[in-house]
Amino acid sequence: MPFETDIKARPARQHGAMEYSEPPVDLDAVRLERLDRIRTELKRRGLPAALFLDQINTRYATDATNMQIWCSHYEARSVFVAAEGPCILFDYANLPHLAEDLPTIDEYRAMPTFYYFTAGSRAEERAALFADQIADLMARHGGGDRRLAIDRLSALGCAALAAKGVEVVEGESVAEQARAVKSPQELALMRAAIAACEEACTDMWRAFEPGITENALWAKLHEANIRLGGEWIETRLLSAGPRTNPWFRECSMRRIEKGEVMSFDTDLIGPYGYCADISRAWLCGGGAPSAEQADLMARAQAQIEHNIAILKPGKTFREVSMEAFDVGEDFLSNRYPSLIHGIGFADEWPSIKHAQDFDAKGYDGVLVPGMTLCVESYIGREGGKEGVKLEEQVLITESGVERLSTLPLGFAMA
Repeated sequence: MPFETDIKARPARQHGAMEYSEPPVDLDAVRLERLDRIRTELKRRGLPAALFLDQINTRYATDATNMQIWCSHYEARSVFVAAEGPCILFDYANLPHLAEDLPTIDEYRAMPTFYYFTAGSRAEERAALFADQIADLMARHGGGDRRLAIDRLSALGCAALAAKGVEVVEGESVAEQARAVKSPQELALMRAAIAACEEACTDMWRAFEPGITENALWAKLHEANIRLGGEWIETRLLSAGPRTNPWFRECSMRRIEKGEVMSFDTDLIGPYGYCADISRAWLCGGGAPSAEQADLMARAQAQIEHNIAILKPGKTFREVSMEAFDVGEDFLSNRYPSLIHGIGFADEWPSIKHAQDFDAKGYDGVLVPGMTLCVESYIGREGGKEGVKLEEQVLITESGVERLSTLPLGFAMA
């Protein structure tokens, strides 16, 4: 089903959670710019086309949404992007109203799904139907090149494409590199997501009293995010007292006690699909922190401030790693997995490792203006009672770095 792509005579159409609201920028302009970045990356690599099944990448390429979390479980939706040709959405079922007026989509098709739940013993047959369509698109728009960049696809899908003469090549990096630099329009949408996230955090603070369960406090973040047009939250990383050390315990039915540290990481997909990824640690019930708690917070703040201060365009990932804050021997074993990571529609490239991990796990690259990053800190002694988790979202500018998140870093909101 071909789609009309002339957008001059109509305003940008919103879909999903922010429908009936007033966007801060021209949505069609940002949509087309994102799609162009994917095509530019394909051309830079000499690749004729990409097929995206990761719902973050399908969203980036088209801005079409359809049960994003559900479709992340299954190969139910995909987007074919030709470097010199159409962008075709293969949607879950035949629901073209979900993509009406999106200028990124040249053609709409229902995807012949072949995941086991829906296809059962007919999975190979269904996969062949999908491969037939993709092979035909490659024949028409590949210029004789049969290489197709794919971000993720099951063995069944890859085998079906290979049987049709399509060569599957790695495609996750195509999308990650395209997504790495944000336009001013994207930044406006990200700021809207951060504003919603920080309002949701304020609701959490108002409810943060001794006796509330971790789950009930986390629910305040969820409720406000949905109410303000956000979409989902990727994790449940909130814990208090002894559950804060080591990190990565998700929230539970445990009641938070007076005088305990409560740490959380939002991982929030907010309005327009952009991620607001900030972390804070608060002290339950007011009062002064203990000497140990004050030391944890001071170290975490020092790590955040130091690592933000060393960021600037032109700096390599290795340089950032080697110049980063030294957390100290007592805290090294519990260090957060990355110092800094990219952020956009979700966590994304790059992931900058600690100096101790760089040779074994790290990779190099260069910071450039327009990158949005999250600067991480987790400070908790090995065998210690509590830990403090902090995280700030920042933008690499032409001259240095700009903070995008604004909530106070201390044990209280004021």
